[in-house]
Amino acid sequence: MSVKDYEFWFVAGTQFLYGEDIFETINSHAAQMCAEWSEKLPWRIVAKPCVKTSEEILQLFRAANSDDSCAGVITWMHTFSPSKTWIAGLGALQKPYLHINTQFNRDIPWQDIDMDFMNLNQSAHGDREHGYIGARMRLKRKVIAGYWRDAELQQKLSCWLRAAVGAAESRKVRVLRISDNMRNVAVTDGDKVEAQIKLGWRIDHYGVGDIIREVESVTEDEIDSQMAEYEKNYVMDTDDIQAVRYQAREEIAIKRFMDRHGFNAFHTNFEDLQQLRQLPGLAAQDLMRQGYGFGAEGDWKVAALLRTMNAMAQGLNGGTVFMEDYTYHFEPGNEMLLGSHMLEVSPLCAAQKPKIQVHPLGIGDREDPARLVFKAQTGPAIVVTLVDMGDRLRMICNDVQCMEQVNDMPKLPVAGVLWKPLPSLQTSAEAWIYAGGAHHSVLSYSLTADNMRDFAAIMGIEFLHIGKNTEINEFKKELFYNDVAYKLGM
Repeated sequence: MSVKDYEFWFVAGTQFLYGEDIFETINSHAAQMCAEWSEKLPWRIVAKPCVKTSEEILQLFRAANSDDSCAGVITWMHTFSPSKTWIAGLGALQKPYLHINTQFNRDIPWQDIDMDFMNLNQSAHGDREHGYIGARMRLKRKVIAGYWRDAELQQKLSCWLRAAVGAAESRKVRVLRISDNMRNVAVTDGDKVEAQIKLGWRIDHYGVGDIIREVESVTEDEIDSQMAEYEKNYVMDTDDIQAVRYQAREEIAIKRFMDRHGFNAFHTNFEDLQQLRQLPGLAAQDLMRQGYGFGAEGDWKVAALLRTMNAMAQGLNGGTVFMEDYTYHFEPGNEMLLGSHMLEVSPLCAAQKPKIQVHPLGIGDREDPARLVFKAQTGPAIVVTLVDMGDRLRMICNDVQCMEQVNDMPKLPVAGVLWKPLPSLQTSAEAWIYAGGAHHSVLSYSLTADNMRDFAAIMGIEFLHIGKNTEINEFKKELFYNDVAYKLGM
């Protein structure tokens, strides 16, 4: 489930006004910048020959559109590039677009600066000309300003690269719906056609019977091989090996079905198990460890979102996992939220090697399922959900601080994450509820709100951030203004 080896195209703009001798210098500068960025950033940035005419720009952007390895285009006006020459190309561009406002030299060469230097180094006004046409054409774009070698600029650039790769991988998401969503639950449902239009997600239903037939075809040798994987990755902490072997059977079947039909995410539904003897628990957890998206109770949106965010987080430390708001801890001054699920929390967020245990499950009316039990890592994280507002998709992101879970839960043998939402449990919960946030989400130690904001901007969906500076009355105003803007088609 590794992510494609993408690249980004770096396009420097110029013109013939100052002669052709400058083109070699511009290309040299661009090549040096891309070489350093490619060494430090998560994906390769390729310097393209500088562009001078409308025809060159249009042909280059058409080539970017048709190149599957190109995840986005970065523009920079090394000299003054008249923005009318960019109209056709920018109008045709279908890839994510970042405009970087920088210059090759950091400092003004006070003793040597002359008109030749000024003619060549004109980003201070060339990029403003370029910025105008982006604003005039109402283009979805990211703008970053600063010196190209500075850590702050490179961090912002890296953040956008991950969002752009997320956009590319989002359009490849295929969710296997095993049954429908949980009966009478609204927030896990939604407009699957709109999700495919806006985000590229393909959500296809198959009956539980299709999976049951796959489960029945799994051999004992295949189960033995999967059990060896469990022994390698987890601590076997149960004597009920047959229950674990049945989870192995379910995992093999679901994975084989997904791989055969091109799915990279799936959901289950405990209300529709038919002849399945256990609700997939350990099976779902181990598939998430491998990078597959997952949603419980028919939640196709969070399954697709998890797969997308896993792609964005490639190469980063920390886990990105399916999560559910479980219960509150309202101790004054130490308010926290326990996130968990009855079975299916990914081991990617575990603080120590997870244990395989078998315990009764109060719902589903099936055999006691095997599952991974563990406590989670500590540190800063985000919790992200996606909801269907009828006229648009809304992404909500909350900054949280994951805390050490010092207490055991002997009567609730599940994997859990304990966190303090910012700015406080009360404010974050109020804002989340005002925004219509779901009880299912994706928790990521790897990504930040800036990654998700850039992703939402590229995909053209609404983004709401709940963080340390959130104040309820201002947040409600943002909700109101967003409603007005979307009703007006802005």
